[in-house]
Amino acid sequence: MKLLILDGNSILNRAFYGIKVLTTKEGLYTNGIYGFLTMLQRLRDEVDPNAVAVAFDRKEPTFRHKAYDGYKANRRGMPPELAQQLPILKELLTALGYRLVECPGFEADDILGTLAAQAERTGNDCVIATGDRDSLQLVSPAVTVRLAATKMGRPEVTLYDEAKIMEVYGVTPKELIEIKAIQGDSSDCIPGVKGIGQKGAAELIQRYHSVQYLYDHIDELEIKEGLRTKLKAGEESARLSRMLGTIRTDAPVDLNLEDYRLGEGDRKEALRLMAKLEFFSLIDKMGLRREGDEPVEEARAGGELTVTEESPEAFLKAAEEEPEVCLALAYGEEGEITQCAFLKSDTVHLVTEGAEKAVMGLCSLEGMSLCVHNSKPLFAWLDRMGGEARVSYDAMLAAYLLNPNASDYSLKRLQEEAGTAAPKLENETAWQAAVLPRVKNWQAASLLANGQRKLLEEMEIPLAQVLARMENIGFLVDGESIRVYGERLETEIEALQKQIYEEVGYEFNINSPKQLGDALFVKLGLPSGKKTKTGYSTNAEILEKLRYDHPAVELVLHYRTLTKLKSTYCEGMLKVIGPDGRIHSNFNQTETRTGRISSTEPNLQNIPVRTELGRELRKFFLAKEGWVLVDADYSQIELRVLAHIAHDENMIKAFQDKEDIHTITASQVFGMPPEMVTPLMRSRAKAVNFGIVYGIGAFSLSKDINVSRKEAQRYIDDYLTLYSGVDRYMKEVVEKAKEDGYVETLFHRRRYLPELTASNFNLRAFGERVARNMPIQGTAADIIKIAMVRVDRRLKRENMRARLILQVHDELIVEAPEDEAEQAARILTEEMEGAVSLTVPMVAEASVGKTWYDAKG
Repeated sequence: MKLLILDGNSILNRAFYGIKVLTTKEGLYTNGIYGFLTMLQRLRDEVDPNAVAVAFDRKEPTFRHKAYDGYKANRRGMPPELAQQLPILKELLTALGYRLVECPGFEADDILGTLAAQAERTGNDCVIATGDRDSLQLVSPAVTVRLAATKMGRPEVTLYDEAKIMEVYGVTPKELIEIKAIQGDSSDCIPGVKGIGQKGAAELIQRYHSVQYLYDHIDELEIKEGLRTKLKAGEESARLSRMLGTIRTDAPVDLNLEDYRLGEGDRKEALRLMAKLEFFSLIDKMGLRREGDEPVEEARAGGELTVTEESPEAFLKAAEEEPEVCLALAYGEEGEITQCAFLKSDTVHLVTEGAEKAVMGLCSLEGMSLCVHNSKPLFAWLDRMGGEARVSYDAMLAAYLLNPNASDYSLKRLQEEAGTAAPKLENETAWQAAVLPRVKNWQAASLLANGQRKLLEEMEIPLAQVLARMENIGFLVDGESIRVYGERLETEIEALQKQIYEEVGYEFNINSPKQLGDALFVKLGLPSGKKTKTGYSTNAEILEKLRYDHPAVELVLHYRTLTKLKSTYCEGMLKVIGPDGRIHSNFNQTETRTGRISSTEPNLQNIPVRTELGRELRKFFLAKEGWVLVDADYSQIELRVLAHIAHDENMIKAFQDKEDIHTITASQVFGMPPEMVTPLMRSRAKAVNFGIVYGIGAFSLSKDINVSRKEAQRYIDDYLTLYSGVDRYMKEVVEKAKEDGYVETLFHRRRYLPELTASNFNLRAFGERVARNMPIQGTAADIIKIAMVRVDRRLKRENMRARLILQVHDELIVEAPEDEAEQAARILTEEMEGAVSLTVPMVAEASVGKTWYDAKG
């Protein structure tokens, strides 16, 4: 038999501190449990044990505490984020069929030692998994230790056998106890011999092998007199330390190793707990789903589900009397529909041959509304086919609204989260059709309770249709000019490279952080920031501080800018230009936690605009022949939202009077008339205005505007005195978030903030910044979404050929025939300004040009 024993507390602790914070939607911390389970799964895969025991410490004192009052006296209790995970982990391990072992008066280490000794006595092999090196003393021909750690969120294991211990420590496993007796252990408050450290203790034991031998021959040892004096003075402490550091092998626990064979446990309960913890990806990795584990859930009228593959006509006949159909769809590589299915009573109606005909017919049925999972590809297909559909529900978008922190909104995950049994259907589309109604019913109550049904139906689903059309249309680009621009950048990059080599004095790989660090901080002797294991840090923040210390730094910063432009934008965009000469970016509605739309392939949201060189990229985005681009963006939308949400009278008045908010702020903060405000004053006031929205502190502001921290704090204090409503909002929103566990926008989009209850100061501070910012940034994102839907509908309603093609943060771009440019600009402005009614006016400014660069002004 091969017995695997886990040190439960040790591995949980390592996992908790080694993995970034993970929480469920409700704020339950899960990173320790997740790390423990992934480590356990890895150990089982590598060790392949016949039996498994998981040992845990108990709270009451052990024999060591009774023998020495100072034992582990410096140990702090578990942080609450970890403490709340321990009972759930135990409950889950029990449900998974593992045997948990605790022993009053003894530590988990002693349980490891006792079971390992029993395995050796009975001729079995034993593998101990722990994060604590104390257990290395238990290694023998039959016992190995796998020292577990979690680095960068991934489990790491180092195997220790007798040879490895000799290689690392130069002693036998049992002699590790002797070393500890002399050197002590500060983490456990084991005193050792005063004045003798790890190196001295190791040398003594390598020569003399035991504490007993040292004291039996103390006057004969060939050692320095000073060391002999220390040993004599510390004899009592050494013997006590040896006792404290020796793992016992006689703890009163069950010694019948057969009792530790992995049991069946309670698979249903395990699945319930895994779903509660939102560990959906682990369910299959851990092999929790097995044939026959779950009965097929009865559908509506009861009985097992049947799947009928039928013609489009029969499919429509079955659907025609249904007021709503929960439609499952499968797509091909070109976005064509290859299968469709829906559930009626106990039957899944499935179409493979003629699926597109069936879907088009279904969308054409009078009064028909559809429930789908991910409506955008359906809208995109309908747009290409010239069809329309009324989608009343989208389970993926609903899941995003209910849990914006999740990373997976697949129907499989939602089915597991809903806690419903998965029907056993071989066809994936049929399976989705069977699951979709259950997921919808489960989500609907939460949407209603959160006040988010309107957000789904009137904002997110209509927006999906707009985004689908935008993706189909794409944005025309001048590919040849991009290629020439890339060649120009390459020439400049090569010239910069030569200049950098000349300044440093030799050639090296500028793209290698290690080689660059050596060049700047060793060769040139610049003051270094922080040094990592792999070398000096050369991140942007470090180099910005050194910008004026040496010409090479400025050159490196410029080099990085150009190489980024060339690789990400020039080369990246050339790869994704379609046969029609247009870039068809993918717009994602479920990526960000604030509600903002993101884009990929390419990411048009991140086109650089801070430098003229970066802005030049916009010249390559253009309207087709005879058309123009109409560009409009909101003026200071987030500050206007802040004024409204905070009910700040001074800020509201400034916007209502159409004052320049940055000039007014500078005037008040610096105590002078608006006409005397200098550009530098306005710039600093602007930094404070926007910084406040993002929860900026004095330290960050001082770096942004190049003033002392004290002066930056004065700006912030004066600002909050002027805008007392903002000051009040900043405090109240955090307090309310702590009570509710979340913040929300004006339209009830939520973001859950478990970080607010964290014991870690930095994590808690992050949660407070998000609590202040998300309602503002999220509301601004909601407003631009409403504007997009309004613009799209207005253009269609007025029978215009103009069409919305891009959204970038607070900016919308319409491509319009030249003769519709003026009308399109008016529609953009009117619909953006009318998207929402606040206590301050919304202002949008439109301009026209042949290229994005020209239209942006």
